[in-house]
Amino acid sequence: MLRSLINRRTFSSSALRLAAKKQHDVVVIGGGPGGYVAAIKAAQLGFDTACVEKRGRLGGTCLNVGCIPSKALLNNSHLYHQMKSDAKNRGIDVKGSVEINVEQFQKAKDTVVKQLTGGIEMLFKKNGVTYYNGNGSFEGEHSIKVTPVEGVEGTVKEESILEAKNIIVATGSEVTPFPGVTIDEERIVSSTGALSLKEIPKRLAIIGGGIIGLEMGSVYSRIGSKVTVVEFLPKIGASMDGEVATSTQKFLKKQGLDFKLNTKVISAERKGEVVQIAVENAKNGKQETIEADVLLVAIGRRPYVQGLNAEKIGLEVDKKGRLVIDENFSSKHSHIKVIGDVTFGPMLAHKAEEEGIAAAEILKTGHGHVNYNNIPSVMYSHPEVAWVGKTEEQLKEAGIKYKVGKFPFIANSRAKTNLDTEGFVKIIIDAETERLLGAHIIGPNAGEMIAEAGLALEYGASAEDVSRTCHAHPTLSEAFKEACLAAFDKPINF
Repeated sequence: MLRSLINRRTFSSSALRLAAKKQHDVVVIGGGPGGYVAAIKAAQLGFDTACVEKRGRLGGTCLNVGCIPSKALLNNSHLYHQMKSDAKNRGIDVKGSVEINVEQFQKAKDTVVKQLTGGIEMLFKKNGVTYYNGNGSFEGEHSIKVTPVEGVEGTVKEESILEAKNIIVATGSEVTPFPGVTIDEERIVSSTGALSLKEIPKRLAIIGGGIIGLEMGSVYSRIGSKVTVVEFLPKIGASMDGEVATSTQKFLKKQGLDFKLNTKVISAERKGEVVQIAVENAKNGKQETIEADVLLVAIGRRPYVQGLNAEKIGLEVDKKGRLVIDENFSSKHSHIKVIGDVTFGPMLAHKAEEEGIAAAEILKTGHGHVNYNNIPSVMYSHPEVAWVGKTEEQLKEAGIKYKVGKFPFIANSRAKTNLDTEGFVKIIIDAETERLLGAHIIGPNAGEMIAEAGLALEYGASAEDVSRTCHAHPTLSEAFKEACLAAFDKPINF
């Protein structure tokens, strides 16, 4: 009788353990742009697919506290600036004052974020992806433990184990901290805090002249902040073409941003409602103190591997903290793929998406591809700045002979009718073959126009191929055609 009871208890306990395990063909850890796209593609290819995300809302940094909310603020701040400063030039009389309602300004951004993150859950349901709202960590080479996350709404109620034939790691990145500077997300903020300020700072200081810092600087400059950008390097824009970076700094300075280049931040400390930033000129050693109401730390991002338990299965990490992979996105275990910000390459949402699709296709067919020479970048200031392919500096370093064609928007009919003529299109082509090597645009709608350059690069088009393609008139894209003409022959309208 006792033995029978023990056997029943043993069987019952074993059954509970088995019930906690769930089988899937593919488990994706991370629900950001790379992760959710990989999960959807894997499901579309016929895999029983699951996605584990601990944030509580899908979409990762991009949708929640990155690309999407920042673009909402950029767009709405531009509309405000146009109404306040440019409406009269366009024959529009605004009766009464134009003011920013900070609460509604933030609410409009939050509404868009909520709609888009919820939309991914709908896409999961549509494509049959199982979603686990919890923290995913390695229990073994084929096992992922999903645990509840304290304080996150809708998180899993209890721990479970997912068994998977294949695993895709897409845990993304996090804000890189500045040594000795404490971020409180009130007066000293990261990009996350900068997206949710409850009042407009009179003085905003930014450490870092990269895309994130410049975009946030644009937002708050338009709505009334005095913005100072502190950058250690001699130029802004990080990977921008040198000429484009110089021109970008000029138009941002004209818009009211102040730049301190070749400047090192020694310390930053909150003193009540003021932040004091001690800086030093890297050339002459001269020191000064900058005071600001808010300091934004925007020196970049770093791979996020905390809580992944990658060391348990021996995943390799390089000096930059990135998970090491081969040309097929495989870690040391061929069935464990790694994509997005947590591994090599530019930390861009669309790069992660392409890798997600390629990784899923490799699992299905053994073949998948991402062209890393054709990953566009965009800064959503106004005018926008966009580029793809090689810069002049890169080509000079590689010893490749090239030719340049440029066309200014001041000579483009659509830009003139829109009273939006700042900037130019710059095309770089191979000196012998005239194939497109790079495209760099400062101007209205540059972020959309750069797609034409990407398509030309992908198919190995020459400048003549593009210029002989009929472009609708009047459109901004005609500036791209004319720049290609200028690269191999002569433009028509300039």
